[in-house]
Amino acid sequence: MKIGELAKLSGLAASRIRFYESSGLIRSVERKANGYRDYGPEALWILQLITGAQSAGFSLEEIRNLLPACTDAWRHDELLQSLKRKVTEIEALQQRLEQNKAQLLVVIEGIETKPEDMPCAENTQRLLNRFREDAQQAKTTSPSPAGATFPVS
Repeated sequence: MKIGELAKLSGLAASRIRFYESSGLIRSVERKANGYRDYGPEALWILQLITGAQSAGFSLEEIRNLLPACTDAWRHDELLQSLKRKVTEIEALQQRLEQNKAQLLVVIEGIETKPEDMPCAENTQRLLNRFREDAQQAKTTSPSPAGATFPVS
């Protein structure tokens, strides 16, 4: 198939496909006598793998190392190890995001429940004091995970 058809089927720009090809992520194809590249059906499958892996947080270098080599065989142990490592990274990111969400919800609640007669600067100080107290309490009860700024009780 020509690059335009591959682009349409994959949802990627032709320039992106050429970039992946020049980066060694998809096999280079020889130009035909008419100057057009003719991609095989496996190119679409590889492009889907690349975009799926990128969505999961893999870098292009990580993807390059995981894709089947010219032998069309997966490097089983490397692939499994990389996938497990990425799951661990995603879990850590989810935990940090959950902590960030909880902190934002505390701030929102603190702003929404500010007494009407309290100046904003005083409410800010009230929220900061709450974060300090929560942080001190967390230090004495359990170690905080990397990346946590203010635990929320």
